[in-house]
Amino acid sequence: MDLPAGPINHHWTKNLIASQDGSKLYVTVGSNSNVAERGMEAEAGRAAIWEVDIASAKQRLFATGLRNPNGLAWEPSTGALWTVVNERDELGDDLVPDFLTSVSDGGFYGWPYSYFGQHVDSRVEPQRPDLVAKAKAPDYALGAHTASLGLAAATGNTLGQTFANGMFIGQHGSWNRRPHSGYKVVFVPFKSGQPAGDPVDVLTGFLNPEGKAQGRPVGVVLDKQGALLVADDVGNVVWRVSAKAL
Repeated sequence: MDLPAGPINHHWTKNLIASQDGSKLYVTVGSNSNVAERGMEAEAGRAAIWEVDIASAKQRLFATGLRNPNGLAWEPSTGALWTVVNERDELGDDLVPDFLTSVSDGGFYGWPYSYFGQHVDSRVEPQRPDLVAKAKAPDYALGAHTASLGLAAATGNTLGQTFANGMFIGQHGSWNRRPHSGYKVVFVPFKSGQPAGDPVDVLTGFLNPEGKAQGRPVGVVLDKQGALLVADDVGNVVWRVSAKAL
C-alpha cells in the first residue's frame, strides 16, 4: 500500500497494528497541516486510520477526522481499537486537548472543522456544518500539547496491581506551550473497557531544571517479561521500566 505523502509531508510518522486474527492491518496517517490551511486536496487519505486486508491488499478508510493519530492498541475486554491523537495548534496554551479514544468503523472525529466533538474551529474555510454534526467526541482528554504518541495496552505487564488494567501512553511533550506539558509516560486506568480515573505518572524526569529536554518519550511497548519499553528520540535510547525486585 502506498501511503499518502508528497513533497510537503507534514505529520509523516506512521503506526500500525495487526487485527487480533492477523488478517488485517490498521495504519495511522496524520494530517498534512495544522487545520487544512493548504486546502483539503492536500489532505486526501490523511488524518485517518486505514484498514488493509492482508490477503487481498484491499484498503479502505476505517476512521477519519483524526488530526494526527499515532499509537494504536486493542482494549482486551471489548476488542475495540484505541488510538492517541495530537490535536491542533495556535489556539493557546490550553487548547486543544490531545486525546485517547476508542475508534469506531466509519467514525468521523471532527478534524479540521471541529475539535473534541462539535466545537467549531472558525479558522477553517469553508465550514462543513454537516460534518460537524456527525463529529464524535473522544473518550479521554490528555491535556493540550502533550504530544501523546505511543500507546500500549496493559495486558501482560508485570509492574504491579496499579497498572493491571488500562493503557500506557508516551508523551513526546509540547514545543509551543508555557509551561511545558507532556515529556513523560503516563498510565490511564480502565474499568469495564473505559478510562476510569486520572492518569498516573510512570516515567518522568525528562526535563532538566532549566526546562530543556534531556529526553522525549515516543513509542511504548511491553516486552515478553512484562516490562515496559520506551523509545526516547532525544536521548536516543530505549528505556526499560520493570518492577522493583523484592
